[in-house]
Amino acid sequence: MKILVACEESQRVCMEFRKKGHEAYSCDIIDQSGGHPEWHVMQDVLPLLNGNCEFKTTDGEKHIIQGKWDMIIAFPPCTHLAVSGAAHFKKKREDGRQKEGIEFFCKFLTADCDKIVIENPVGIISGKYVLAHFPDVAKKYNLPHKPDQIIHPWQFGDKFEKSTCLWLKGIPLLKETNVVDKGEIVTYKSGKKMPKWYADAFSLPASERAKMRSKTFTGIAKAMAEQWG
Repeated sequence: MKILVACEESQRVCMEFRKKGHEAYSCDIIDQSGGHPEWHVMQDVLPLLNGNCEFKTTDGEKHIIQGKWDMIIAFPPCTHLAVSGAAHFKKKREDGRQKEGIEFFCKFLTADCDKIVIENPVGIISGKYVLAHFPDVAKKYNLPHKPDQIIHPWQFGDKFEKSTCLWLKGIPLLKETNVVDKGEIVTYKSGKKMPKWYADAFSLPASERAKMRSKTFTGIAKAMAEQWG
């Protein structure tokens, strides 16, 4: 299959599909950290979504996709969408960042492809928030659009807890492969609880923190390739 893995710099999903013999490409506006420049496209992904496109991977090679992609797996940025950032929503509504983030997410919902996966944490796409604050966008993209399933890394062999929403088109639900312990939880004096791996990320610079938290866990990446590839 010809597979576009959108907004992925880690290449974890791309590499698992490559192991299965598929023509998969990661695409992001930043360079890859997975070690395979020959599979990475560093540009805006939107011009590539509907296939029938040409692009260069970061090793300089030109590639041509004739017809539609067989599958698109997208990890659009959650910075302006995740409910964990609700304290900043008002400012982001006012300066246009949130609307831009919503519409970017929705470009994947409406891409011309028969098999689509969109991954994001728990956020505003699935609730009435968009309908209340951006009714024009909600009408255009038929929102709210609830995820088809919510998974965690601990269901796939990684001892971490992270609510991960999946919107699926033409693809079956992802089946858990290896249920393990959920991992260590940190409890703060305020009573707030948080997975330790997530809390530890606060020690990193903001840019690295976001990158680390957004990486797909290996067990989930393998399950995607094995079950959908």
